[in-house]
Amino acid sequence: MDNRREVREFLTSRRAKVTPEQAGIPGGANRRVPGLRRTEVAILAGVSVEYYAKLERGQIAGASASVLEAIARALHLDDTERAHLFDLARAADGIPASGRPRRRATRQSASRPSLHWALEAITDGVAFVRNPRQDLLAANALGRRFYAPVIGDGGRTPNLARFQFLDPSSRDFYPDWDLFAEMCVAVMRAEAGRDPHDRALQDLVGELSTRSDTFRTLWAAHDVRIHGTGTKRSTIPRWANSSSPTRNSPSPPNPDSCSSSTPPNPAPPPPNACACSHPWPPSSRRTPATTSPAPIRDRAEPPPA
Repeated sequence: MDNRREVREFLTSRRAKVTPEQAGIPGGANRRVPGLRRTEVAILAGVSVEYYAKLERGQIAGASASVLEAIARALHLDDTERAHLFDLARAADGIPASGRPRRRATRQSASRPSLHWALEAITDGVAFVRNPRQDLLAANALGRRFYAPVIGDGGRTPNLARFQFLDPSSRDFYPDWDLFAEMCVAVMRAEAGRDPHDRALQDLVGELSTRSDTFRTLWAAHDVRIHGTGTKRSTIPRWANSSSPTRNSPSPPNPDSCSSSTPPNPAPPPPNACACSHPWPPSSRRTPATTSPAPIRDRAEPPPA
């Protein structure tokens, strides 16, 4: 990905979201730009107008941490946006994200029996592991039933982003489809900033941008997100709609994988959420497998146009 373009569009889009009132400065009349002017951001950050203009042109290499912090405060960046800005700066400086070696080629994460056994040990909730490219790498028994529309009957590795934007059935599976679409793209945008040399992620972004107008529009917004905890509403195959809390965490020792679990209704759902009207039947609750199950595979899907 073009680092200068990423920096330019990210800073421009964040500046457009901050109003003078939010920044605590007079708005005035005849403003020709949405949000703050470059001069106002420079003043708030304590840098020269010329230097901030240089940064907003994408020339962020060499910017100090103190300058980046000041820019983040001036633009009212949240923690995820701040981390994304620092990731972009590290990429411009040629520093690998998180001190890890830069990738020369992307390959599928190796399947570890211990990981599958740990997933299968969760018998009363949905649990799965995905990577930064939204590939669904492994799931427990309930997870495979829950994500049956995503997994399909075989083919390439199931991918949550492809399902979200290229499979019409995703709109039935996700009652809050628009919200999940925004979240999916924001998570992918954050991952792209963290590891701009992930060729597989770049290829996925290119594919979805070509085949989905919605994805292309959301990607251009430059919103970023780190998915932690929240409430997920889904239409479960053969059951009613459900609303359950989810929790995401890194899957050690591979920091590029993320595990997600959905406990079985540990707390009452919000009043405006749809509670699970049919619990998971006892037949779907299995004991931990004694052998490692085979990796899940996606439905066959035609190649990109």
